[in-house]
Amino acid sequence: MTDLAKRVYDHTWKIDPIVRSLLDTDFYKLLMAQTIFRRHRDTRVTFGIQNRSSRVRLADLVDEGELREQLDHARSLRLTRGESTWLRGNTFYGKRQMFSAEFMDWLEGFRLPEYELEKQDGQYALTFHGPWIETTLWEVPALAILNELRSRGVLRGLGKFELQVLYARAMTRVWEKIERLKRLPDLSIADFGTRRRHGFLWQDWCVEAMLAGLGPAFTGTSNCLIALRREVEAIGTNAHELPMVYAALAEDDAALAAAPYAVLKDWQQDYEGNLLVVLPDTYGTTGFLAHAPDWMTAWTGMRIDSKEPIAGGEEAIAWWRSRGSDPREKLAIFSDGLDIDTIETVHAHFHGRVRIGYGWGTLLTNDFRGLVSDGALDPISIVCKVLAADGRPAVKISDNPTKAIGPSTEVARYKRVFGTQGQESAPVLV
Repeated sequence: MTDLAKRVYDHTWKIDPIVRSLLDTDFYKLLMAQTIFRRHRDTRVTFGIQNRSSRVRLADLVDEGELREQLDHARSLRLTRGESTWLRGNTFYGKRQMFSAEFMDWLEGFRLPEYELEKQDGQYALTFHGPWIETTLWEVPALAILNELRSRGVLRGLGKFELQVLYARAMTRVWEKIERLKRLPDLSIADFGTRRRHGFLWQDWCVEAMLAGLGPAFTGTSNCLIALRREVEAIGTNAHELPMVYAALAEDDAALAAAPYAVLKDWQQDYEGNLLVVLPDTYGTTGFLAHAPDWMTAWTGMRIDSKEPIAGGEEAIAWWRSRGSDPREKLAIFSDGLDIDTIETVHAHFHGRVRIGYGWGTLLTNDFRGLVSDGALDPISIVCKVLAADGRPAVKISDNPTKAIGPSTEVARYKRVFGTQGQESAPVLV
């Protein structure tokens, strides 16, 4: 087992680069990239970083030179032969050759594109412009770099003994959560914590702990590199990015209203089986389900993301029943801001009524709350989202309007087209 305290105390970026492989990304990015490659490779998209925890002035904590070094290092990476062989030949979700030869030929020659970086009011304005198929693959490494540089900046002044105690406390916290998870019947839980992790080594330790503590109840990790190294399942489907771009490209209000379903139609043609999980909340779950096509009823399940989880799960169950489906045969995946208390509450409420899965993110791989004075190591809410597609602004409304993204005039238009039923503002913690 890695001596984390010693590694953190000793490391430089040359020994421990934050992103050490193009596979150090989430599985859903590769699945989405293949759909983008097939259907929209000429679309030009801008992504940008947004620190929703604006009280944390990242530009004061993270040295610009170090940030550029890490970003430039990530740009130097290419798939190794072994990594390519794993993607080409491994079985994912029961399917061999998930990725086409044409896509893999492209990916083997891929390197991350250029970036733009400047400081603005104590934050970093970090943006990526170019073909969608290239800029999409910056999201996860960019977030991982910023989060780990922040962690390193906070820990830099600590001695070896202080680091040993810190990590011992953090390990104990994770293990206590795992012990509580072990009591839940028919548990199915995966690591979704790459984007806002404390660091790569810590995420890897958390996965190792979940494997040791939960056995088969731990279904895998979203992180492709850790899945490869630990020989566990790579977990993921799709994200809000797809409907955001499809919507931005819509020529009129009618096309805009149809865009979220056009995404699903393309996805259904590209994938099958357990990859058919609906993410309905980009422009509001209630309106999305009210107008959903009948063929969507046959999909495997639904991811409950930005809506309060009990309300979101109940809405999914009611929708399946209204379409003549037995919810006990459907999968509800809960993934937004989860921690052990929420998981226990959700499990007690829904167990036996629907198949339940959990994607546990930030509060698995970055729960150092209160372990450093002044909360200096508490996780922050930082995202990398689509800002524009082919020069048109991109918008996300969400079931939680606090997460809304886009120019105010476009947000107002999207609310008019999609409605605001079932949306409720709530604090965004992670």
